[in-house]
Amino acid sequence: MNPPITARTPAFWRATLALCLGSIAIFANLYAPQPLLPLLRSDLGISELEASLTVSVTTFTLGLSLLLFGPLSDAIGRRAIMFTTLALTTACALALAFAPDFGTLLALRALQGFFLGGVPALALAYLGDEFDHEALLLAVGIYIGGNSIGGIAGRLLSGASAAEWGWQASFLAAGLLSLAVLIAFFLLLPPSRRFQPKPLRPRAMAADLAHHLRNPSILGAYFIGGLNFMVFINLYSYVTFLLSAPPYHLSPMWLGMLFLTYLSGTVAATFSGRLVRGRSQPLAMAAGTLLLLGGTLLTLIPHLGAIIAGLMINAVGFFFAHSQAASWVSHKATRARASASSLYLVFYYGGASLGGFYLGPYWHLAGWSGVVLGAALALTLTLGLALWLHAREYGGDCNCQWWRRLTGACRETVLPAEVNGR
Repeated sequence: MNPPITARTPAFWRATLALCLGSIAIFANLYAPQPLLPLLRSDLGISELEASLTVSVTTFTLGLSLLLFGPLSDAIGRRAIMFTTLALTTACALALAFAPDFGTLLALRALQGFFLGGVPALALAYLGDEFDHEALLLAVGIYIGGNSIGGIAGRLLSGASAAEWGWQASFLAAGLLSLAVLIAFFLLLPPSRRFQPKPLRPRAMAADLAHHLRNPSILGAYFIGGLNFMVFINLYSYVTFLLSAPPYHLSPMWLGMLFLTYLSGTVAATFSGRLVRGRSQPLAMAAGTLLLLGGTLLTLIPHLGAIIAGLMINAVGFFFAHSQAASWVSHKATRARASASSLYLVFYYGGASLGGFYLGPYWHLAGWSGVVLGAALALTLTLGLALWLHAREYGGDCNCQWWRRLTGACRETVLPAEVNGR
């Protein structure tokens, strides 16, 4: 077998840069419509819920695709699937710029979501195949940074383009960005040299998924990740309707700038592993959920500065809890860790897809206050799940008081956090 790629070699930088660029293109396309929701509502004559579907339907089909691309790549390889799905993502983005009506727009976004799953599903598997351990650890950190950069850059580019030329220009800009990335991806990413194909075994795959769903420790983390993301991502969707209306009157460009608040969450996720090491991860999920709840309540203050501060606190809390939930799943899976992580992402993106439907009635009944109420109810459930998970995992082995647990008296060696996608 060929030797693995080592850290800081030309092949290392080529492969890492290619995957990082691919990640930026994926998440830029995924979230491009989010600053456009008020504009889509007014231009296409649709409701807030229908406008939010341009994000929700894409996250839904992306989540479903993750269950297919992983096992398929085990049989036929990673690089070809990543390149093909990136090319089809680009084609959909360019087609979206010329969508004649809302129905066509939504159908293209659903199709694009399926293709968007190729790179996130396979990038880490490619790195695991081709890189040695030191190179893998370094490359994963850079790649995950690309996820956040892509989500922020896509919204900024989309908002700025729409402010000047309309919502169609936003999809055109995303398509042109994706085309440039596609060319760079093809030229930079080295062919697989260490990949070993495995036969597809649908029955074994289904058995692994069923095994994870029967594990309460893993299932609890699935719901925590999915419910928290359901609230977090859709709060951003509905806050665009709040801030585009009086007295704020923010343009699509300034709505896109709101997503810079994500950066606080990226920093929190980076340091979460160090902060939680040796302590209860379920309590860390609970702490992150409390921060998310507190930031959400802060946005009730009718002042732009308070709303932005609330969104920054939300990002810290969400990414802190998400990183712990994702690593908890990997830690607790006794077999088929890749399928366990993939199933976590299905719940994660499934939550994002359902959030628009869940918060929509609250918006129509009571506006932003209603959205905050609906979010608080969901987060209360998540908080309860995290505390239940802590009690289940630690209750029988530790007789210390709850305040001692919060200060770290109950400890367990845990894995560093991994952030899977934003």
